[in-house]
Amino acid sequence: MMLFDFTNAQSVDDWREMSDTVRPVGKSKAALVLQISQLFQRAILFTLLNPQPNGAGFAGVRKPTNLDLSSFNNIEITCRGQGQNSHYKISLRHRGQNSDEDLSYEQFFTVPMSNDEFAAVTLPLKDFKPYYRGREIPDGEPLDTANITMFEFQIYGGVYLPIKQHGASALEIETVQVF
Repeated sequence: MMLFDFTNAQSVDDWREMSDTVRPVGKSKAALVLQISQLFQRAILFTLLNPQPNGAGFAGVRKPTNLDLSSFNNIEITCRGQGQNSHYKISLRHRGQNSDEDLSYEQFFTVPMSNDEFAAVTLPLKDFKPYYRGREIPDGEPLDTANITMFEFQIYGGVYLPIKQHGASALEIETVQVF
């Protein structure tokens, strides 16, 4: 089932930026735009990641949804990356939870870096783990795949992780499907 087809989208105006912009040091920025030419169309998530020295920082975009994914096993993103960073994550929320006090359900992935080829990145729904402000919560309740109410693309600085990222990057996205 197609979730987001950016090759045929009329707009990305319903995606909202959700970046780390509150700290005096470590402000980051994200923008999702449609790239339209005579030959193709896709979405591009442009990010400028400016984390703190420990890697605290993120930039992304999110969209409210109303998805029942309980009969599917995987999310598949057809994408490619350009720029300095190749590590992203998908963050999901369920049951209308949207405050900073709620858990998010995240899965990390490495995007293929290519000037030519797009690739399919597959993320098993069973592998989305509960997180709170960048830390995994091992005893958090599981993701309710029957009631997904927020979908987010995010790049991260790497706080609590061995990978540290910074700088400008672009994630080119054609489609997001479930199967």
